[in-house]
Amino acid sequence: MEHKIQIACRTTALSELRNFLNQTLLPSRLNENELNQVTLAVEEVCANLIIHSHQCNEKDHILLAVRQESDRLTFEITDKGKAFNLLDYEVPDLKKVISEKRKGGLGIILVKKIMDEIQFESHRGMNTCRLIKLFRS
Repeated sequence: MEHKIQIACRTTALSELRNFLNQTLLPSRLNENELNQVTLAVEEVCANLIIHSHQCNEKDHILLAVRQESDRLTFEITDKGKAFNLLDYEVPDLKKVISEKRKGGLGIILVKKIMDEIQFESHRGMNTCRLIKLFRS
């Protein structure tokens, strides 16, 4: 089964995204902790796109498709913003981040820890990030 939502590139749309995920994932095989983690990961990627790729231009949009299969959940996030490949992201030195008391920059680490697989592709101005969470038996 596939569910889709299109949100405007404004940070206030993240609550709409969160509500959509809560409703869509309710019947999944995820426990409450996994549900919260997956929601956090998807929200983090979308927030980064809204802020960094689209500069909060609410005329731009992000499309999220959620597919539930027997063994996995796939979150496909598509946009036409400045491409950001999660796979190329270099993890910052945590000691340096702490010593500088820097806020931000750690969300992608969480996404990589939470999700089982991350795929990225960019073609003709269309970027797609796939986040895959496998069901544990």
